[in-house]
Amino acid sequence: MRRGGSLARRVLVGQRSYEPTATIRRPDDAPRDGQHRTIGTIVPPRPEPAALALPSVPAEPALGEPGPRVPRLLPGEHTLRRRIGFLLANGCTVASLLLGVTSIFLAIAGDLRIGALCLVGCVVFDGLDGGVARAFGVSSPFGAQMDSMADMCSFGIAAPVLVFRWLSSDTPLYVLGPACALIAVCAAIRLARFNVSPKDGHYFSGIPTTIVACILALGCLLHPDHGAPIVVSIAVLALLMVTTFPYAKLAQLRRLPLWLAIVPIAGALLDLSTTFLALVAIYLLSGPAIWLFRRRRTATPA
Repeated sequence: MRRGGSLARRVLVGQRSYEPTATIRRPDDAPRDGQHRTIGTIVPPRPEPAALALPSVPAEPALGEPGPRVPRLLPGEHTLRRRIGFLLANGCTVASLLLGVTSIFLAIAGDLRIGALCLVGCVVFDGLDGGVARAFGVSSPFGAQMDSMADMCSFGIAAPVLVFRWLSSDTPLYVLGPACALIAVCAAIRLARFNVSPKDGHYFSGIPTTIVACILALGCLLHPDHGAPIVVSIAVLALLMVTTFPYAKLAQLRRLPLWLAIVPIAGALLDLSTTFLALVAIYLLSGPAIWLFRRRRTATPA
């Protein structure tokens, strides 16, 4: 019975223990009848939970140590000629940006004619900065990004503000507001797509923001008396910026016969407003026409 009781007691003790233990017995206390005296137990320490892995934070440079290196704005050799060209090219971009901001202020103040002329000046300086950069060989990623930011200010913001002030007297706000906002949205999409797309030396993909701004500014100058069709044409211009219709660049237009240039000049002398509308309509329709011609040519088997 004593042996059986000792066995039962050991089984109960084993069930109560939930983690491994070690038993210490005195050497001079020999077990009797299968029993032993326990004077203490050693419980192994629980393992510490793993520390939470935190993202490594770069150490700040100590006082006197150089910080992160700023990339050079002008790649290549820093000769006096290239530096002057770099300043001239980016100076044209800054001039376009300042004229765009001035156009916004003038449009808000109600001086629409001077504001429209400032917007035309933005178009002129926007065409000069790229030509100056290529002439001096100072084209750079910084110049391309700077040009894109200036274009968004001048052609994506100043142009719709001018148009809104121009048409707000007779056009309902719920019609004019979305049309002007569409210009800003499509201009941003057009500029962003241009920055990441491969360049074509002959055609634009969609009508450029500069031409849209020039059309709107000249329309404000030549047609101060507006109507509902102008609002519709504004929405069409905005949507044409984000299409993939090919529009010829100025270099392509220079290859046209000389006699074709005499026709618009003579028309401008007779009726400037009508000639302007006719030239705008021809250019806008040229994109879909070229697109259809290419589509039929690729679809026709050789």
